[in-house]
Amino acid sequence: MEPRNNVTYFVLLGLTQDPKEQKVLFVMFLLFYIFSVVGNLLIVVTVIVSKTLGSPMYLFLANLSFMDVIYSSSICPRLISDLSSGENTISFQSCMTQLFTEHFFAASEVFLLLVMAYDRYVAICKPLHYLVIMRQCVCVVLLVVSWVGGFLHSVIQVITIYGLPFCGPNVIDHFFCDMYPLLKLICTDTYVIGLLVVANGGMICTIVFAFLLISYGVILYSLKNLSPEGRRKALQTCGSHITVVVFFFVPCIFMYARPAKTFPIDKSLSVFYTVITPMLNPLIYTLRNSEMTNAIKKLWRRNTMSFSR
Repeated sequence: MEPRNNVTYFVLLGLTQDPKEQKVLFVMFLLFYIFSVVGNLLIVVTVIVSKTLGSPMYLFLANLSFMDVIYSSSICPRLISDLSSGENTISFQSCMTQLFTEHFFAASEVFLLLVMAYDRYVAICKPLHYLVIMRQCVCVVLLVVSWVGGFLHSVIQVITIYGLPFCGPNVIDHFFCDMYPLLKLICTDTYVIGLLVVANGGMICTIVFAFLLISYGVILYSLKNLSPEGRRKALQTCGSHITVVVFFFVPCIFMYARPAKTFPIDKSLSVFYTVITPMLNPLIYTLRNSEMTNAIKKLWRRNTMSFSR
């Protein structure tokens, strides 16, 4: 089905029109993106190569890092290119592809974070049954559900916007293609469509966030039954997870769990969860995790020794 519109491309206004600010942002976002990709890929490679990181937690963490790489790559390279060249046009099909990719991997990450909270709940509250409950087939099913859930969410988003009529205005006041900025350009009443977007995006974020808060509340309450050393390790792990959850979900809920309107602060918040959060995840998960840092050091020493021969 071809979209009913006269628009073949969109113009992205970006974050700023000031050439000096564009140069500063270009350097900043380039460094952020490089650090994000290198850091997340390092986690993926470390989990795959290391024999000591065989628990389900690290399998989920590797998937989270992979999602962050693709998610940030669906937005950052074009943002960096636009800041460098000043050419802020994107074709209609490329816009739909970007919309699909970003929502696919972001929604998959939402569901995966819920899976990771369940994994920590079982590990801390039911340690004697952990290997039985979180056996390999269960972990694979949970991962598949996360990916499929993200895919279905993204398909619904794209189908919703693709068939709507764009009949003239093509300037998007944003630095990437997203639902609410695109809905502003639709030449028909979008009230019902806006409710669908809230139900498919904002409600998912809000419900999953509520479940995450409850699960981590239960986990923190159960720490009183652990030894001081076990309590310390559990707090380290849960602390990093909670940090990621807050950084990711609070902006997400503000952006999508509301009527289909745009605000000036939207672009700044979008930078936070599309650029900064994927960059922070490697730091949050590695610096406070001794097993991960030790595995990275071993991998680094092994590669250094092999290069020196």
